[in-house]
This record gives sequence, structure tokens and C-alpha cells, in this order.
Amino acid sequence: MGLLGGGALIVAGMSSDEPATASVTGGPLPQSAAPRVSVKPTPTGPTAAQRAAANRAKQVKALDAALKTLGGSTPDFSVAVYDRKTGQRYAWRGTVKFDTASIVKTQILACMLLKAQDAGRQPTSAEMTLAKPMIRLSDNNATTSLYQRLGGKSAITKCNKRMGMTQTVVNSSWGLTRTTAADQIVLLESLVNPKGPLNASSRKTAFTLMNTVDKAQDWGVPVLARTGETSIVKNGWDTRSADGGLWAVNTIGRITSKDGRVDVSVAVLSHNNSNQQAGMNLVEKIAKLTRQHLRY
Repeated sequence: MGLLGGGALIVAGMSSDEPATASVTGGPLPQSAAPRVSVKPTPTGPTAAQRAAANRAKQVKALDAALKTLGGSTPDFSVAVYDRKTGQRYAWRGTVKFDTASIVKTQILACMLLKAQDAGRQPTSAEMTLAKPMIRLSDNNATTSLYQRLGGKSAITKCNKRMGMTQTVVNSSWGLTRTTAADQIVLLESLVNPKGPLNASSRKTAFTLMNTVDKAQDWGVPVLARTGETSIVKNGWDTRSADGGLWAVNTIGRITSKDGRVDVSVAVLSHNNSNQQAGMNLVEKIAKLTRQHLRY
């Protein structure tokens, strides 16, 4: 112990290079520094789901604008799209009713298949003899025969309800049946949905017929198919005296790819076209716009 300037300095057990830890000459003891805590920054950017929703909103807005522009200079039309992979739906005037013309033949086909299922059998040869030209060639006589064989307006109406079609009004003159683009998507989904009313055999029959339509009728939705993709289709076209002889032209169908990336149903309805070809050009243009903007 040594005395210095009237104060006492106590050093015990310390080597010369160790700092002093206690002093009675310098006031209170220094406090140790608080430990540093690492704090992760709170994320401020949008989530992946939010980015996807924002991107979808942009796509829809762009498609709406394109269809609005087109609608200002063309006959009346509507369109609906359902992407089975993403579960996303799109509709432009999707609940506005239009005459079916020959796309009603897909409804009649589905009802024929459902009737056979109910009886615990496959479609008869007589039924298929009518169904094949009805779909592949859009044969009207075959359609009328099958329509009547199934029970006509009342039977098809009941069948539509079983398939979930709530916006379609069946007419005794089957081509004047009224429907919406949204309801046609419901119909198309019934042709592929394993949980729907049609069994695997019926779904396969519908696919086979709609995938092998006559070349002259292979327009409309199939224009969307790219290399490696498959399409099914049923088109409808007719003139109406109520529309001054102008044309109703419709197309419904599906586009799929083997890798499962594309699995989309599309329905485009139109009327007041100046002629059939003009209507065909219109519905194909609308279908292309949906793929361009929705990027399916």
C-alpha cells in the first residue's frame, strides 16, 4: 500500500498492464456499456401475393380498355375467360344474353351424355350417329332429331340446371336459345371438371368430338392455340330477321397444353355482324386480345 496526495490507492493482484477497476479518487464507478441488440428491419415492400394481385389488376385494366375501344366501332359482343390453373376469371359484359345459334349443340351433347349416365350406360349407336355430325359438321337435322329424342326444351332446361347453368333460357327452336358468356364458361367447365356432373367417359367423348370438328369449322377459339397446345371448339353462326338479317357469330372452346401450364376456357358471343366472315374475324380478334393481355 502506498500513500499519494492524501488519498489511498489500493492495488491488489494486478499486473502492470491490467487496467484498474476500482478507484476511490475519481468519483463513482464507471458503468459497463449496454449490450448491443441486433434488430432486423421490418419489411416494407409488397408481398408476392400483393404483387401478383397488382399485376392482374393491370392486365384486366388494359384488356378492359382494349375491348372498350373495340366496342366503340364494332357490333355488340361479350367475352368470358376462366383459367383453371390460376382460378382467375375474366368477363366483359359476361352476363348479357345473346342468341346461341349452333353453340347450343354443346349443351345438347352434354345432356345426351348425362342422360346415358343416368341410365347406367354408354351413349347408344343411334345417339352417337346424331351427335357426331351435330358437333363435327354442325348438322342441323341431326341436332333437331337428338334434341327431340332427349325431350326438347323442358329436358334441356332441367339438364342445364344440373350443370350449373343459371343464365341460359332454352327455346323450342334450339338455335334461338339465349345464353351468356359466363354461362358458357360453366358449360365448358362441366366438360372437364372431375367433380362435375359428367364422368370420365362422358368427358372423353365430348373432348374427342369437339377436338375433331370439320376443318372448315376449325376457327374461333382454336386460333389461340400455340405449338404444343390442344384446342376444342364449337362455333355458332346464323342470321336473324329480328336483327335485320345481320349475323350472330359465337365461339366457345378450350386451350390446353401437355405440361399443364395452359388450361383455359374461352367464350365469345356477338351479334349484328354484317356477314359471317366479319363475325368470325371479330370473335377471333377478341379471343386474341384476352390472351395478349391476360397472358395465359
